[in-house]
Amino acid sequence: MKSDYDAHDALLCIAEGRYVVEDDRRRATPEHYMKSAEEMAALFSDLPEAVSNTIEIAERCAFRPEGRKPILPRFVTSDDSLSELEHFRLEAAELKTQAKAGLKVRLAATGPAEGFTVEDYDKRLAYEIEVITQMKFPGYFLIVADFIKWSKANGVPVGPGRGSGAGSLVAYALTITDLDPLRFGLLFERFLNPERVSMPDFDIDFCQEKRDRTIAYVQQKYGADRVAQIITHGKLQARAVLRDVGRVLQMPYGQVDRLCKLVPNNPAKPVTLRQAIDGEPKLQEERDNEPIVARLLEISEKLEGLYRHASTHAAGMVIGDRPLEELVPLYRDPKSTMPVTQFNWKLVEAAGLVKFDFLGLKTLTVLEKAVQLVKRGRGITVDLPALPLDDVKTYQLLARADTAGVFQLESTGMRESLKRLKPDRFEDIIAMVALYRPGPMDNIPTYINRKHGEEPVDYLHDMLKGILKETYGVIIYQEQVIQIAQVMGGYSLGQADLLRRAMGKKDKAEMAAQQARFVEGAEKNGVKRNDAVTIFELVDKFAGYGFNKSHAAAYALVSYHTAYMKANYCEEFLAASMTLDMGNTDKLAMFASEARRSGIQVLPPCVNASGVDFGAEPPRGGADRGVIRYSLAALKNIGAGAVETIVSERDAHGPYASLADFANRLDPKALNKRGVETLAKGGAFDVFNGDRALVTANADTILALAQRRSADSAAGMSDLFGGGDKAPDLVLRATQAWTPMEKLASEFEAVGFYLSGHPLDNYQRVLTKLGVKKFTEFEHATERGATAGRLAGIVIAARERRSQKGNKFAFAMFSDMTGQFEAVIFSDTLAVCRDLLEPGTPVIISVEAERDGDTLKMRVQGLESLDKAALGVPRNLKVVLDRKVVMSNASRIGDMNASLKPSARGGEVRLVLPLEDRGCEMEFVLPGRFEISPQDAGRISAMAGVAEIFES
Repeated sequence: MKSDYDAHDALLCIAEGRYVVEDDRRRATPEHYMKSAEEMAALFSDLPEAVSNTIEIAERCAFRPEGRKPILPRFVTSDDSLSELEHFRLEAAELKTQAKAGLKVRLAATGPAEGFTVEDYDKRLAYEIEVITQMKFPGYFLIVADFIKWSKANGVPVGPGRGSGAGSLVAYALTITDLDPLRFGLLFERFLNPERVSMPDFDIDFCQEKRDRTIAYVQQKYGADRVAQIITHGKLQARAVLRDVGRVLQMPYGQVDRLCKLVPNNPAKPVTLRQAIDGEPKLQEERDNEPIVARLLEISEKLEGLYRHASTHAAGMVIGDRPLEELVPLYRDPKSTMPVTQFNWKLVEAAGLVKFDFLGLKTLTVLEKAVQLVKRGRGITVDLPALPLDDVKTYQLLARADTAGVFQLESTGMRESLKRLKPDRFEDIIAMVALYRPGPMDNIPTYINRKHGEEPVDYLHDMLKGILKETYGVIIYQEQVIQIAQVMGGYSLGQADLLRRAMGKKDKAEMAAQQARFVEGAEKNGVKRNDAVTIFELVDKFAGYGFNKSHAAAYALVSYHTAYMKANYCEEFLAASMTLDMGNTDKLAMFASEARRSGIQVLPPCVNASGVDFGAEPPRGGADRGVIRYSLAALKNIGAGAVETIVSERDAHGPYASLADFANRLDPKALNKRGVETLAKGGAFDVFNGDRALVTANADTILALAQRRSADSAAGMSDLFGGGDKAPDLVLRATQAWTPMEKLASEFEAVGFYLSGHPLDNYQRVLTKLGVKKFTEFEHATERGATAGRLAGIVIAARERRSQKGNKFAFAMFSDMTGQFEAVIFSDTLAVCRDLLEPGTPVIISVEAERDGDTLKMRVQGLESLDKAALGVPRNLKVVLDRKVVMSNASRIGDMNASLKPSARGGEVRLVLPLEDRGCEMEFVLPGRFEISPQDAGRISAMAGVAEIFES
């Protein structure tokens, strides 16, 4: 419509990154709109034949694409003269050959599962091959098996399975999946039902760093013009459209941000802009008071819901049997060389193309890196697919819920369940993966109580004992629903799968018919009618909660692998996990805390020992634990490219001998002054000079030497006096040493959390006297019902906000020795304690807390200065002096005395002067008593002439 001109103009600006007020940009006119037939007839009244011709053109161009059956490339190379039927028979024969050979290899390695024979496997395999052949899907299985076999043979880690595909023995034989479906009771019909023809769909997990290698292989094998990604479209939703339109109208960012926050954000059920305006008086007030806001909202409403940009499906790809341009329209993503279909995934499948999902799973990359670290450091080759599923250490780790970083099992609620469950078999892991979801979670206490004999096991009927014995009578899996229908109701497995689907849809008419059929079949099997009705109703109730056991078992195997690596090779597992979360300081802090809790030392970054990734060293010399070496690339303000330059130079010419040697060999293009400062603050130069303040203050000197050396080298100049490669001297400007608190604050700035220590370490004695809890202690207490407590923390950040009523409140982030935690501070408390919310301030926090599922929500009820509280706890200080410094400058003692504040309720200060030549020491007490806070102790420890200090 003509009235949409302003909105269309804004849309053009959004697309091109321009502003509405700019003149030198693409513009439409108000006449560029879809005119009605009447308007066009009036416009071309002098050329009526032009109007009539448009109808003829439209009729000639009219085309509606029709859906077609799936098209797959030919996997088996054959003579083009063969018919489609003959080619299909070749592929069916190839599938049969590969599946039989693959099963033989599997059984030779592991043998049949308990209770099964080789004949059982052969019979199941023959049945599945027959169904796959009847449904005309041999080519699909062969294509998937081919790129998975290639991946495994070429060092690309592949997951053990995902989704219902793990229920196929053919998939297991072809190494598409790695779980024996007979051993775990997984059903083929849950994946491919001969009574409901639908395309099979294997979702495959790959190592996220190497997934592209498999995709490149597929392109090379089938042709780059026959493989494409699938398009997706990002839509302009309420908040996004406000931000985009606000930008092109050049409204202040803060104003637009404030308006956006008045729009509710609910990803599960997005709120429209009209709903937000109708339900938010402040939005209405802003619109009525400010014309620019009214214009923003008017334009945004018209653009809301339109496509904003084209993107690509995260994992989906299609493979055709001919150039894809002959089948679907294509689009070229400027960020990729691979073509993209202009049809989305639903339309792509309707056009006959088959979707293959190449999913990137970070956990597989973590496992691969951990296995590589174990091989490098210990000389042990860990073959994850061949691991036995009865490792004692792994189940001990799970039983104590030491599952931080363990796939699917690391949430707080899951850990609490694992502590009570004490899993001791792989089936327990499968059950927990399936049960830990809204709804089924209600059955977790029943499962645990029945496992430990605290509640009687009810199998509903003796006929169902074999199906429900594994889960202590609790219906957990969809496969159990299918088996109950088969065993008791007389359904075929295919019919039972249709019943399961019907139960999920809750169609009353369909369910009434199915109930009658189930009861009739049960009666034929000797079950009383009333019992059959009751069992059907119970099964119907649980069917809605039932989880796909094939998927749960496959992911439980990944969980087991990660738990195994953590239990047996904790250093390597944590180092690999930290490498994959390098950009997330919260996760890095959590893993570092986890390492310390496990007795593993996390060494600071070092230019002579650290690499791009986190490193791990196994236990040496009888030690129980090894160490983790912090990555240089994980420091802030330093990219992986700069670190690669530092490491490659070190690998090529040996370790750096000194700070001057580092500067002499540094490529000044790789690292700027801020990067050098970050290395110094993070401790990367401690190997040469432990005074981080001194090195930081001389970052420009280090960089100047590097630049001078680089310029001389580029000009072909060398040392006139034949100094060769000897590093020139590096003269450092003297500077005041940092106190321990200042040193840790600078380290926090470089690392993102406290690594070598924590500012609260110096307050331990005070905190014990004051009865203050650590955050993790309080967190565990809330799981047992605690709702209030006192914590200590260093203020990390505080973000003030305004409520809908206009009251100020803040989200404050704190850090203690066990991790970081957030709490909300409402207006009354905020008004009183705002001056204590400066970053780096040590405070005592009185909090109230409540649990919302796995989330702990805390409210600050009071805040007080930890230093003031510490003054109420008397402390004595023993200061060991450096004799050489003191003898050369006795005034240092006077400086120390002058810095202390007398207090009648304070502690005493003793000075100790070692006399090494006499084999004794002098000790004397400063007259009077003094206020000695941890901050004071830190300041004294940084003074020249002080060797050590001790508190008592």
